[in-house]
Amino acid sequence: MIRAIVGANWGDEGKGKITDMLAKDADIIIRFQGGSNAGHTIKNNYGKFALHMLPSGVFYDHTTSILGNGVALNIPYMFDEIQDIVDGGVPMPKILVSDRAQILMPYHILFDQYEEERLGGKAFGSTKSGIAPFYSDKYAKIGFQVQELFMDEALLLDKVQRVCAQKNVLLKHLYNKPELDPEEIMKTLTEYREKVAPYVCDVSLFLNEAITNGKEILLEGQLGALKDPDHGIYPMVTSSSTLAAYGAIGAGVPPYEIKDILTVVKAYSSAVGGGAFVSEILDPVSAEELRKRGGDGGEYGATTGRPRRVGWFDAVATKYGCMIQGTTQVAFTVLDPLGYLDEIPVCVGYEIDGKVTDRFPCTSMLEKAKPVFMKLPGWKCDITGIREFDKLPVQAQNYVNEIEKLIGFPITYVSNGPGREDIIRR
Repeated sequence: MIRAIVGANWGDEGKGKITDMLAKDADIIIRFQGGSNAGHTIKNNYGKFALHMLPSGVFYDHTTSILGNGVALNIPYMFDEIQDIVDGGVPMPKILVSDRAQILMPYHILFDQYEEERLGGKAFGSTKSGIAPFYSDKYAKIGFQVQELFMDEALLLDKVQRVCAQKNVLLKHLYNKPELDPEEIMKTLTEYREKVAPYVCDVSLFLNEAITNGKEILLEGQLGALKDPDHGIYPMVTSSSTLAAYGAIGAGVPPYEIKDILTVVKAYSSAVGGGAFVSEILDPVSAEELRKRGGDGGEYGATTGRPRRVGWFDAVATKYGCMIQGTTQVAFTVLDPLGYLDEIPVCVGYEIDGKVTDRFPCTSMLEKAKPVFMKLPGWKCDITGIREFDKLPVQAQNYVNEIEKLIGFPITYVSNGPGREDIIRR
């Protein structure tokens, strides 16, 4: 069976922990989109790790971890992460890289930085990891697939020269930056070929054979539904699809084989970067109080370290995110940080042009939306360490039950702490 683990909101919902937990019973874990621009924080018996390229199943020695063809493959970053976890005492994981994955080049990172610099106050709040330039090149058909590393060098050099000619026009006349040297690009590609060669695999064939043999497969998504370039808060979105449906494309499996879509939902809201965020806490003191208590050591980006914007739970956005993901079940995460509150606001509607709706609108209408809140009683205690739902304080149970009603999808897991074991199965 194939199960997808994806986010309902803006990302940072705790997907890494859920993947790490479910990987115990899985054979294969696949990252199917995104790159090193967002991180998954994992806390387990080996310690605390922030993964950016590697799938969250690399901590189990019985699993195969795969970087699928939909990933923005940052090869140096991948090897740095492997070294980091091995240095942390984790056994060397079994990793495969799709021969159809495309390579994130150093110049993609430079172009990302240059464009944010050029945009100034109208910048997108990029992590400057090269993601937008990478996917732009992919769909303009001037990117480099892994399999091209192994083509005839004369043909590869010809392509490199053509790419550099195009890039150098922008570098010289738009950005006023140093031009690319084809020989340096070839040197980089040669280094990448030598590094990645032992890991390259026809992943779609590997996975289809695994399906035939009844293997348990997890698809791990990055970011959340509201950052999807088609169905999210465009243009303040990422550059690859964050939806479970894309898992079939980004991994190379039949869509009908994805039987379960576990959507991860946060007990409050957080977002990185710009864009509409209706339930955001605007009071800086209240926001910082939740930020410092939230997540695993505070709501700060696992990739950038920058403070995340935080807000109250948004039932309108979450219901939409679950719907667009095709959710079959929900994992409700980071419930424990809310224990300091006497009462907890929940956004149940948007007021737009004087009318209240519980439907998530497109961006132009979303920018005008004002939150409509209800308040639920808090539980005023620490709930970490509790392993049964009916042992939670009744106010915490009621909070989960009310959220379940508001979003209309079954909550089957409740995470109440940072550790691998801090989770309640309902």
